Amino acid sequence: MELTTVWFVLVAALFTGYFVLEGFDFGVGALLPVLGRDEPQRRMLLGTIGPVWDGNEVWVITAGGAMFAAFPAWYATLFSALYLPLLLILLALILRGVAFEYRGMRDHPTWRARWDAAIVFGSTAPAFLWGVAFANIARGLPLAPDGDYTGGLLDLLHPYALLGGVVTLSLFVTHGAVFLALKTEAPIRARAARAATRVGPLALAALAAFAVWTLTTRSAPAAAVAAAASVATLCGALAANRARREGWAFVGTALTIGLLVVTLFTALYPAVLPSTLPTGDLTVTNAASSPYTLRLMTWVAAIFAPLVLLYQGWTYWVFRKRVTTADNGYH
Repeated sequence: MELTTVWFVLVAALFTGYFVLEGFDFGVGALLPVLGRDEPQRRMLLGTIGPVWDGNEVWVITAGGAMFAAFPAWYATLFSALYLPLLLILLALILRGVAFEYRGMRDHPTWRARWDAAIVFGSTAPAFLWGVAFANIARGLPLAPDGDYTGGLLDLLHPYALLGGVVTLSLFVTHGAVFLALKTEAPIRARAARAATRVGPLALAALAAFAVWTLTTRSAPAAAVAAAASVATLCGALAANRARREGWAFVGTALTIGLLVVTLFTALYPAVLPSTLPTGDLTVTNAASSPYTLRLMTWVAAIFAPLVLLYQGWTYWVFRKRVTTADNGYH
């Protein structure tokens, strides 16, 4: 396998890890006012993600860095074309991080309510906008011969992109609800299971429609298999949730999100950013760095990536138990 393909797979793997891990963070934040009826319950909800949310965000930083180093032309064109959506995602993530820390600084209902609203916005906005961004990547963008984006903001808000946003938002909320059912005790556990039961069918319908639409525009056997598997695993997750098998339900939603990312990247390959104009696509070949750069990056990744994965796995193992209202929040 050529190093350009290796790094395309690694970028896809980094985004897969980000969406699977940060996905339940977004879901918990979106469900905060729905499932948390009082302050102890809201602190319990935040306690489920308190030790891990900032570590989960490292995945997208690493993915962006890998894209910048391995495929600089892809990075430059994508981040300039999607500048406003990505800026909004960044601002929402900053606001959410500040809200996690500031909501407990004053013991006042109005103060906490405002920061809780910031957490909800900082969770739902990125969950929707990431779907919009990746739908645009899968569909392609109007690119000039030199690779520059020639469209405007409204060119990014077509029906396919908006459907992609609905898919990621509904999937992440379902994923977060299943995670809360796995990590909490009554009464939050039962409410979270009911929330997954209600939102899950919407996510399933949106996912199926998005998969069919994607495959009609970019047909690839591997992408078709991954898309069918993502729908099947979500069906299994919803069935496990109804049976109160929270662990299997969480595995199912995690696999669904991962297979969705696999569907999009396998449908793209060998392109990294298709062009909707007859100017040629950006591919793993013409967007890649020099062979020396890719070799050096591969050695660095081979040494440090296993260490990072072991550390994050250890973090999840340490904080594996259910959270209760007696745990006094995420601090």
